[in-house]
Amino acid sequence: MTQAIGIDIGGTGIKGGLVDLERGELISERVKRATPEGGEPDDIVQVVVGILAELADAGDRAAVGVCFPAVVRNGRTMSAANVSKKWIGLAAEQLFERSLGHDITFVNDADAAGYAESEYGAAKDVDGLVIMTTLGTGIGSALIYRNLLVPNAELGHIDIGEHTDYETHASNLVRERKELSWKHWASRLQPYYATLEKLFSPDLFVVGGGVSKHADEFLPLLELDTPIVPAALRNNAGILGAAALAAHGSGQRVTRGAEQLVRETTPTPPSGS
Repeated sequence: MTQAIGIDIGGTGIKGGLVDLERGELISERVKRATPEGGEPDDIVQVVVGILAELADAGDRAAVGVCFPAVVRNGRTMSAANVSKKWIGLAAEQLFERSLGHDITFVNDADAAGYAESEYGAAKDVDGLVIMTTLGTGIGSALIYRNLLVPNAELGHIDIGEHTDYETHASNLVRERKELSWKHWASRLQPYYATLEKLFSPDLFVVGGGVSKHADEFLPLLELDTPIVPAALRNNAGILGAAALAAHGSGQRVTRGAEQLVRETTPTPPSGS
């Protein structure tokens, strides 16, 4: 399969497009609609139905991937960021499939963006552990090990020092609201990335979110042993990642990703033991 449709649902906008999976590029116009006020499940689903209808002619019979701002476990949304709390615990994948009349692959939005960067962007061909972070309203994250996605890594919510739920101290929204200088903001990001480095020993950090276009203003201020680079795919990362995971079989890759990670990092017992 060389084409798939990706749909990226966010708190303010819902985007979709047909993706060339070999090149990692949109081959249709990017369709974008405002997220309905309140972010209620039925309202969002109807917007997605409309977007898919617009893309149907271009991507007839194409696999469909949908990414969403929530922890996704077995097709259920277990959290809700900047959308209605009615999503929490909802069998969202089934809801979309019934309304769309189409099987979908349903994943967390940061996971989709991280996977896209590993397939087509800043982390392509990195043979090791990549941590993708998205600096926006909060701090999203994704773990990719040798192109295998380990899902629902909510690393923006870790506690560091006196700060619980660290995204409330260091997200880009905090920078904007408090009118922090780049240097001051970098001083808040430093312990965050240093902690991730200590815990995971990654081979690469990739930093996404809209603020990544200003990466030269703050990434050089961070003192880390791990290389840290801006994301390459910007606003299309969620679309590309959702489409790629749909075509590659997200359920298989995601669930087996953690299993393979364990196998590859567990010593083989000596023969005869």
